[in-house]
Amino acid sequence: MNNKKNKWQMATKAIHIGGEPDPSTGAIMPPIYQTTTYVQSSPGVHKGYEYTRSHNPTRSRLEECLASLEKANFCTVTASGMSAMSLIIHMLPKNSTIICGDDVYGGTYRIFTNVFQDQHNFIFLDTTNIDKVREAVIEHKPRLLWLETPTNPLLKISDLQEISAITKKEKVLTVVDNTFMSPVFQNPLDFGIDLVVHSLTKFINGHSDVVGGAIMHNDPAMQEKLFYLQNAIGPSQSPFDSWLVLRGVKTLSVRMKEHEKNAQNLAGWLENHPRVDRVIYPGLESHPQHNLAKKQMHGFGGMITFFIKGGLQKSRKFLENVNVFSLAESLGGVESLIEHPAIMTHASVPQHKKAELGISDNLIRLSVGIEDIADLIEDLRTAFENI
Repeated sequence: MNNKKNKWQMATKAIHIGGEPDPSTGAIMPPIYQTTTYVQSSPGVHKGYEYTRSHNPTRSRLEECLASLEKANFCTVTASGMSAMSLIIHMLPKNSTIICGDDVYGGTYRIFTNVFQDQHNFIFLDTTNIDKVREAVIEHKPRLLWLETPTNPLLKISDLQEISAITKKEKVLTVVDNTFMSPVFQNPLDFGIDLVVHSLTKFINGHSDVVGGAIMHNDPAMQEKLFYLQNAIGPSQSPFDSWLVLRGVKTLSVRMKEHEKNAQNLAGWLENHPRVDRVIYPGLESHPQHNLAKKQMHGFGGMITFFIKGGLQKSRKFLENVNVFSLAESLGGVESLIEHPAIMTHASVPQHKKAELGISDNLIRLSVGIEDIADLIEDLRTAFENI
């Protein structure tokens, strides 16, 4: 990327980097290179592309765009967020110790405890507690520290600068799953984090029509490893899906501002509702890490967790009576989604672990969309009245 483009702001990068007009035709929207293979002029002599599992021009454009948004030198786009995670874990030597935050996406917990558990040693702890992180890193000498911040679904926030200082000193690789914030509201590499992962399925694509993942970082040697693994194992994103994400990301900046504006209003309304026990949202002063959120994030995002007064029966009744909100897993689309983590996204987490974390039967998670805020409030008001 040239120096002029480096100075562009987020919204400009999202539209123009990787989205330049097609040089051969002048088409303002770049084409989808829906091809599997590429003609060579002589054996081994080609134009940078051999086979679409390895490289594809549409995917290359998306990788260039996403790298610029996270201020990274490299980006690897994958077929899903889980496949991005798998590539990183495959990169580690066998029998590595990995420290992971205790409150993470259910799929993350599942793959660590049920898929890679025989290859590596996983330790789960509260990464918001810096003393615990320091003690664990010094004692267990991990290869990798895996973070979500804010976490899923309890929206706990870890101090990236403090953690990075610990891991750099002890030569531990750090990964932050930045899906909830997107590059618009948080840039972990700025704080010394080594790798950032995203589920492109969520806010970056933003339209609930693509599954994808991405890994961003600044290490050339690591990029060689990731490319080798992706090419060997095969979790590459398709050209069409890459084109859809490249299209969706153009509006990322404006969408995130609308997500945040609606979430901030809705969180304040929920906090004052008589049927709500507690609201967790980084933009509320009641959030235990509100000041840290202001320090390391550029916005508070579109995710809200709250606890309804009552148990599973009332939660179920509430969830069955929404209309504008859709009862569905996933998050980050333009439409508002609502779900029950204990039964849905975190069903794979053992019951005792959910109880320990506080993922209870009265916990509700909202992915606040960009509809009119009056309609969102009225929808939840009606659902409360129908309990």
